[in-house]
Amino acid sequence: MKRFFLFSLALGVLLALPGLALAEEAPAVTEIAYILNTFAFLVNGALVMWMAAGFGMLEAGLVRSKNVATICLKNIALFAVAGILFYLAGYNLMYNGVNGGWIGSLGLWNPGDAAALAGDFSGKYATGSDWFFQMVFCGAACSVVSGCVAERIKFWPFMVFCAVLTGVIYPIQGSWVWGGGWLTGMGFKDFAGSTLVHSVGGWSALTGAIILGARKGKFTKDGKVNPMPGSNLTLATLGTFILWMGWFGFNGGSVLSLGSAGAAISMSNVFVNTNLAACGGMIAALFILQAMYKKVDLTMALNGALAGLVAITAGPDTPTPGVAILIGAVGGILVVLAVPLFDKLKIDDVVGALSVHLVCGIWGTLAVPLTNPDAKFLTQLIGVGAIAAFVLASTAIVWLALKYTVGIRVSEEEEHAGSDTTELGLEAYPEFGRGSQGLR
Repeated sequence: MKRFFLFSLALGVLLALPGLALAEEAPAVTEIAYILNTFAFLVNGALVMWMAAGFGMLEAGLVRSKNVATICLKNIALFAVAGILFYLAGYNLMYNGVNGGWIGSLGLWNPGDAAALAGDFSGKYATGSDWFFQMVFCGAACSVVSGCVAERIKFWPFMVFCAVLTGVIYPIQGSWVWGGGWLTGMGFKDFAGSTLVHSVGGWSALTGAIILGARKGKFTKDGKVNPMPGSNLTLATLGTFILWMGWFGFNGGSVLSLGSAGAAISMSNVFVNTNLAACGGMIAALFILQAMYKKVDLTMALNGALAGLVAITAGPDTPTPGVAILIGAVGGILVVLAVPLFDKLKIDDVVGALSVHLVCGIWGTLAVPLTNPDAKFLTQLIGVGAIAAFVLASTAIVWLALKYTVGIRVSEEEEHAGSDTTELGLEAYPEFGRGSQGLR
């Protein structure tokens, strides 16, 4: 009996060893989750940064050749401005000390990884990875504006506007939701930024386009629209493909985790729904274009895909794949209807940014309650309205201040010659020669 007891005890100890080993390895599992979460932020953030190239190529293809170099400069320069301003003020305004209120705190962002370096991984991810991921979203909101007001705005006043938008306006409204502000308390839902990023860019572009005015010759005195074709539809198509790809980081990274099987599954579902919404937007745009105009248009089809992407961004985590297609399809229909509507209102939007990012951003945000039982339509409407009011008022003040101080619009002669030669002293396509007016 004694021998049996000792044998049983030894066997019990041996069986318990794996459990003891697992208990000892628990911090290592937490560290792995920390590493995976950080990795997800960095890789998805890099994909969102790649969207800046998409915006640049899309806009370069849709402006006339005499303004291509300028629009390329604006897109890369605004990203640099967004990075610096989000470091100087934006991140803390958006995330530090909001506590259910209206605004965070002023101050430089500083990394805080001492706990993780000491073995405490409760922070879930490296602070620098979070800053980087949030910063590239800020740059994306600013990119929406550049295409809308292209071909007639001065370079330096536009850069000043970008600084205010990325350093102050975008972070303040972002704090209301993603920073744990008052709209979070109400239950407002915007998973990856249909309103917080895309509509904010859209409202900013709308005030700018109205205050700036239309390009010379865009609208005739009798109200007709004079088409001004872009310089390179190949570039525009490439830009759309890049944006489509980058959107997987935009929406997928907004899961904010990759440290568990559940998070991995959620990110996979978000990728699927994001892709299918873009497909739905593209196909719906093609069909309605054929029905309305008896032909299809490449630029409108491209915007149809982008409309689907913007529409699904507010809630890519809850729809089934079939519903995601429908949400994107509605976006594709809306963008085809919105473009001529803005033309009738004589609001000159060079690339269709208002139709894509503003109109479909609103639609996507209001569509969240269709698949998310935690979202309420009235709350979503209040959030859209509050952010619209704040951004419209604040951006109008900035645009008007710039207009009546340094001026925001190039002269009529400069507009006719193109910003490339008048502001930059170079041309994107110099081999065409200054006499190639057919390309201008």
